[in-house]
Amino acid sequence: MNDSRTAYTDLLKRPIAGFSLPEMRLLQQLLELEKYDYTPDESFLLPKAESTIFDPTDDLPDIDASWYRPLLDSLTTHAREEHTGKHLVLTAAQERVIFLRFNYCRFRVAELLGTLGGRRPSPAKARKVLDWHARAMQLRHQIAEVNVALVMAMAKRTRAEDMEFADMLGEGNMALLRAVDKFDVSRGFKFSTYACRAILKAFGRQGMKQTKYRQHNPVHFDPEMERVNPNDLRDQTERNDGSAEVRTIMVQNLARLSPLEREVIHYRFGLDAPRGSRPLTLEQVGSRIGVTKERVRQVQKAAIAKLKWYIEHDSSEGFDTEPAFA
Repeated sequence: MNDSRTAYTDLLKRPIAGFSLPEMRLLQQLLELEKYDYTPDESFLLPKAESTIFDPTDDLPDIDASWYRPLLDSLTTHAREEHTGKHLVLTAAQERVIFLRFNYCRFRVAELLGTLGGRRPSPAKARKVLDWHARAMQLRHQIAEVNVALVMAMAKRTRAEDMEFADMLGEGNMALLRAVDKFDVSRGFKFSTYACRAILKAFGRQGMKQTKYRQHNPVHFDPEMERVNPNDLRDQTERNDGSAEVRTIMVQNLARLSPLEREVIHYRFGLDAPRGSRPLTLEQVGSRIGVTKERVRQVQKAAIAKLKWYIEHDSSEGFDTEPAFA
């Protein structure tokens, strides 16, 4: 694996002709994955699989989740506004079509990556990898959008005194995306059933973690932490030769961050991003994970508090396998 990583890192030093820098960075990330996941289906191996799965007569209706963003922008703990508009519900047949297409695209990416064996891809193969990945991500986004109302519905059903309602929506959105990635449409279940269970389990886990964490180490308002600059933190860790330590803490999740907290830190601080690249703004992160700009700020503050606590206590006290706020 080390040899392949070295070869792939060289992509940024010697870019493939005709590819932009963002495309090269994405390509490098895909090539360095241990495994590109997809849910297999026997239809992927049949002759003319692509033309059959993407049969234009099976085209799906337009998906619109524009109602969800205004709700997020105005949510508070006590303001759980009702959505009175209609949202699209896919039939079982439509659901099968979109999930087969999603996983076929991922299958094609995995197949292409598997043929490289650590070698530098040709321009044609590199373009195919990026194109199939882009199609997969577009379908993933469409599936999430058509089912985003499930997050709101499950959040309203859940009593979690130690979680802000908007925080629940963020955790629910992350659980929804994980459910999209793991769902096997061939089993005959409706995705809504599978997703609702995944969302409720995520709420339960995060509620318990939040309760234990606040009992052990309550987070108070810290003006300095609110003004933290991602570039300053990354520069400081590099100067102190601590970036490797922070990266290890994040990869192994030693500070017991929630999935939402890890996602926010990943996008905001970009510790694995190439030097000189710009981290995402609060608003950009919020758009990606489905929460407001202010919620991203709050999640970032809580995550940094956990990271600081771990760094300050780990060397002197060690860390239990099940810390009090896990």
